[in-house]
Amino acid sequence: MTIYHFVGIKGSGMSALAQVLHDMGYQVQGSDVEKQFFTQYALEQSGIKILPFDKENIQPGMSIIAGNAYPDTHEEIERARELDLPVVRYHRFLGEFMENFISVAVTGAHGKTSTTGLLAHVMKGGKPTSFLIGDGTGKGDRAAEYFVFEACEYRRHFLSYFPDYAIMTNIDFDHPDYFANIEDVFSAFQEMSWQVKKGIFACGDDEQLQKIQAKVPVVFYGFAEENDFQARNVVKSTDGTTFDVFVRNTFYHTFSIPTYGDHNVLNALAVIGLCNYEGIDAKIIEEQLKTFEGVKRRFSQKEIGGQVIIDDYAHHPTEIKATIDAAKQKYPDRDIIAVFQPHTFTRTQTFLQEFADSLSQADKVYLCEIFGSARENHGKLSIEDLRQKVEGAETISEEDTSVLQKHENAVIVFMGAGDIQKFQQAYEDTLKV
Repeated sequence: MTIYHFVGIKGSGMSALAQVLHDMGYQVQGSDVEKQFFTQYALEQSGIKILPFDKENIQPGMSIIAGNAYPDTHEEIERARELDLPVVRYHRFLGEFMENFISVAVTGAHGKTSTTGLLAHVMKGGKPTSFLIGDGTGKGDRAAEYFVFEACEYRRHFLSYFPDYAIMTNIDFDHPDYFANIEDVFSAFQEMSWQVKKGIFACGDDEQLQKIQAKVPVVFYGFAEENDFQARNVVKSTDGTTFDVFVRNTFYHTFSIPTYGDHNVLNALAVIGLCNYEGIDAKIIEEQLKTFEGVKRRFSQKEIGGQVIIDDYAHHPTEIKATIDAAKQKYPDRDIIAVFQPHTFTRTQTFLQEFADSLSQADKVYLCEIFGSARENHGKLSIEDLRQKVEGAETISEEDTSVLQKHENAVIVFMGAGDIQKFQQAYEDTLKV
């Protein structure tokens, strides 16, 4: 049996795919930098070997799955070519792998990880399901009929996929290092829609998605009356959210979710719509929705002393606003303190004012230095440019987070897609002293 060797196995999609293949009985190993990433813990728990990058890792008989962050000039990829081994990029491998199942691609500028996680959790209550989530979680079921996976629009990678179904949560301008503008982003989603084989579930409240055309039925969900699946009578509380679902103006069922904010209602509607189409009973959907515990780094909470600490992946103005809104719903009587680390210089530059506007929804803002990526590690602006646009904002360093202690009984929300977790860990360490 071939050994699948993952070049960059700690990448969120790569880690999840490695777990899926491992669960299905394949031999899996991989390599990466030695820095700790939250994605590696699941690999370690599965007993999947993680090696430091070294061309000697590549041996005859292997099949190489290469992460998108690593060029063809990477030493392991070059070594694989020398040995005439098959080398396939992550998204291409995934595109071929999913052909073995009824596949559901979950895509969108925001909410795709949470929606993928929720869909996987609900579907496996009714049908054998394998899944790949962008938080580094993957699960393979040898009896799986369905494969639910997160499909990323960055660099149009999702055009490698020809899924049976697609959920499209929204279209928004992001990844300004690649996409030119919102029209460019829309064109990518429009091209993706032509590749779907059975049906698309799209948020009808999103003005861009309203324009999507396809060869298959497009089912719209949302709050507006013209949607096929509509949420009505939404009741928000500190315990979660309850709402009625109407299918083309006919009452279908009442559902409750243990999550907060309008965006989570929309995510649930997408899942309800797809599961309804695939014949999963409403009572199963209801029970599975109630027991969803969330995905990694999406509104992950803990209480330390009198403070609530929340870790969230929010790194775009739309996501920051949604996260702060959710915190306000759950903790209406507490101050919401935002600790934000911008991710990439191009994104910070492009959305500077939008970041300021969304962060201003918090009661107090602390800013960390901009996190560069593997693609860009410097830029023309600094965190000071953002600080000047947010009234009362202060900068904070990993070396000294003690200022957060003065916000007694507050909710501290650490947000970002870089290494914001090290700031959170540093702060938690100060609380233990």
